[in-house]
Amino acid sequence: MNIPNLITLGRVILVPVVFWLLVSGQTQLAFFAFVLAGVSDAVDGFIAKRFGLATELGAYLDPLADKLLIVSIFVALGVRGALPSWLVIAVVSRDILIIVGVMLSWLLDHPVRISPLVVSKANTAAQIVLAGTVLADDGFGLGLEIIRIGLVWIVGALTVASLWAYLRAWLRHMSG
Repeated sequence: MNIPNLITLGRVILVPVVFWLLVSGQTQLAFFAFVLAGVSDAVDGFIAKRFGLATELGAYLDPLADKLLIVSIFVALGVRGALPSWLVIAVVSRDILIIVGVMLSWLLDHPVRISPLVVSKANTAAQIVLAGTVLADDGFGLGLEIIRIGLVWIVGALTVASLWAYLRAWLRHMSG
């Protein structure tokens, strides 16, 4: 356990706080907590790289913290009607299917090594931009409806493309 991992654990602990803030209608505070999570992600990564404190735990915990935060925000925004249900279902289903694929490969004694694809990185970036845009727009009334609609469709397309790319890679891996 080191400082970057403690910062990442703090981000994991922030997940239920952000979720509660969103479902209780405190969107401005949720936006600031989201920004804090983003800053902490950058800080823990910088410290780990700069001071040689990268660990195996951090390599698993950091993306898990990011994914938990994004998924919880998408679910909360979906429950509030701030994001369309089809998008929330697509985003959450993609992550579940990836996890099921990894677990299945382990069970079949053919473990797959997880490495993010370019389309997956673009998808994550688009999800973060969409979440931040919706939180800022809902919290501060910025009038970003057209931008939100465009981002919803971009995230939807990237989510499907990312799932397809992972499925193709997984099928190739499992077939030897």
